[in-house]
Amino acid sequence: MIPNEAGQPILIAKNIHKYYGSLHVLQGVNLEINAGEIVSMVGPSGSGKSTLLHILGTLDEPAEGEILLKGRALQSLAGKSLAAFRNRHIGFVFQFHHLLPEFTALENVCIPGWIAGIPKSAVESRARELIHTLGVGHRMENKPSALSGGEQQRIAVCRALINSPDIIFADEPTGNLNSKQGEEIMELFKKLNNEGTTIIQVTHSEKNAEYGSRIINLLDGTVKTT
Repeated sequence: MIPNEAGQPILIAKNIHKYYGSLHVLQGVNLEINAGEIVSMVGPSGSGKSTLLHILGTLDEPAEGEILLKGRALQSLAGKSLAAFRNRHIGFVFQFHHLLPEFTALENVCIPGWIAGIPKSAVESRARELIHTLGVGHRMENKPSALSGGEQQRIAVCRALINSPDIIFADEPTGNLNSKQGEEIMELFKKLNNEGTTIIQVTHSEKNAEYGSRIINLLDGTVKTT
């Protein structure tokens, strides 16, 4: 894998358009994200923030435009190849943690590593390390129903990190948490970013947005960087 060089573009989006019926949600978005940034994407409800985030993260497809991650044109990938690339290079943290209820916290964190074909012992070792580092080691064998909202979200962050992704996409990661839990998650993101992880977050919170080294304002289908 080519190492990420801080200050160099890791993600480039060119002329991204998206339609929902007659609604032109994204109108020629152009964007560059540098390795090592933590970027906050803000804007009014319905402005297309989550749509753009999902397109950048390959969970949705643009109607027009091109996305390059580490120089790789993502439109050239499809099916299993796209899924494998996403699993290896991209991590996701959503407002609702999406942990699988029948698995323990440890197993939930391990799943992307198992899918990637990494040896079981190596995956579990890294998962345990991440879970301890993020302060939920005492919850490792619990299932999600036994965890608080903040603990569930920390496990979700561990899951996003298990394959050492090049970039993390976070969609309202504190939206389902109280203020204390939300602040803990944002401080965790700040720590991860200081260690070199590139993060793009969508947020309605002005306080959370200020954690970003750059703020992107999405308005009327286009972006304004501040």
